[in-house]
Amino acid sequence: MSTKEELIKKLQEKNAKVAILGLGYVGLPLAVVFAEAGFHVTGVDPDQRKIDAIAKGQSYIPDVETEVVEKLVKAGKFTATTDFSILKDMDAVSICVPTPLRKTGDPDMSYIISATEELGKCIHKGMVVVLESTTYPGTTRELLLPKLGEEHDLKVGEDWFLAFSPERVDPGREDWTTINTPKVLGGITTDCGEVARVWYEGAINTVHYVSTAEAAEMAKLLENTFRMINIGLVNELAIMCERLGVDVWEVIDAAASKPFGFMKFTPGPGLGGHCIPIDPLYLSWKMKSFNYNARFIELASEINTNMPRYVVSRVMEGLNDRAKALNGSKVLVLGAAYKPDIDDMRESPALDVIGLLRKKGANVQYHDPYIPHIHHEYDGWAMDSVKDLMKEVKDADAVVIVTNHKSYDMKAIVDSAKFVFDSRNATGKLAKGNEKVVRL
Repeated sequence: MSTKEELIKKLQEKNAKVAILGLGYVGLPLAVVFAEAGFHVTGVDPDQRKIDAIAKGQSYIPDVETEVVEKLVKAGKFTATTDFSILKDMDAVSICVPTPLRKTGDPDMSYIISATEELGKCIHKGMVVVLESTTYPGTTRELLLPKLGEEHDLKVGEDWFLAFSPERVDPGREDWTTINTPKVLGGITTDCGEVARVWYEGAINTVHYVSTAEAAEMAKLLENTFRMINIGLVNELAIMCERLGVDVWEVIDAAASKPFGFMKFTPGPGLGGHCIPIDPLYLSWKMKSFNYNARFIELASEINTNMPRYVVSRVMEGLNDRAKALNGSKVLVLGAAYKPDIDDMRESPALDVIGLLRKKGANVQYHDPYIPHIHHEYDGWAMDSVKDLMKEVKDADAVVIVTNHKSYDMKAIVDSAKFVFDSRNATGKLAKGNEKVVRL
């Protein structure tokens, strides 16, 4: 029996030992899905706090219930460690580490490189490796393949198997989760793709197979570039509508009444999250090596990146119309998470809005029911969420809605506030004819 056949048999019979490198928003849900499917899963992460939580059967990710983690840990199906040396005993490894951008806009590959180097110390014949971290096309073949295979005299597609399958996690969703969201997968070779597909089909409802790792990498970037560009379009539309004196929200709803040929996107204070603000720029960066300028991506990024500044300018204008200066005014920002009803602050535009308001001299406070504290590493400021929301709403010269959490009683907020700037259309009909409310 060949190495490929032996590994496929292990995977089909759920005897293969699985490791997940990185236990964050992507890795923990994936680990749970594989464990629930019958695999023995070991999570590996350098953060001891995560390891301790899992050992106690606790989840630190809202999308994963503590009861599920506790059950899997007690059943011996799921364990976690900071010790990368356990990888030498693993048959299947999924890499789910962060891939942020540097301040200069270049991809920060340090997490992938670090994980790959640790895995390289333990790589062995009969192992399948899948990279899930979003990255530029060519990463799997150009970065992982040499370090894991060629440097260890292992022939890919024969001795070991390598593929790419982009994560599609949308924090806070209950309809589409890790198990039922179709999984795109492409291998370095046909045999690599076949082995990885057998593994993932043992736990994921639908696996969409593509011919190469590069096709899978590019598919992920297309998904998020599509959203980034369309959000950039409606953000620019909001700016144009304000100058024309037209209600952008009414315009979007009208266009969305068309049953074909239109997909509804809404403007906001900027882009947030682990994918949309970052992933398209990986593609733009990669294309520069081919002397090609990805103009749609660059333009959309420019528009979206400037939205926090535009929001602050509108708040300043609103205060000016009320005979107040932003400098010295008390401003309450509602919402710090990048989207409603989650505790995820990655790339949240709220951070930029708060920072810009502070630089303009405003006395800024914030409230978020999911995020009790903010520490901004780059700008060096920190603050706690206010305790008495309605008291601060009444006292504020301006209330700025950045995240439209469902728990906010918008009617009470509008009734109590002196001035509300709504960047999310959270006030809806309450804004119509109400001089206290200004919408994006």
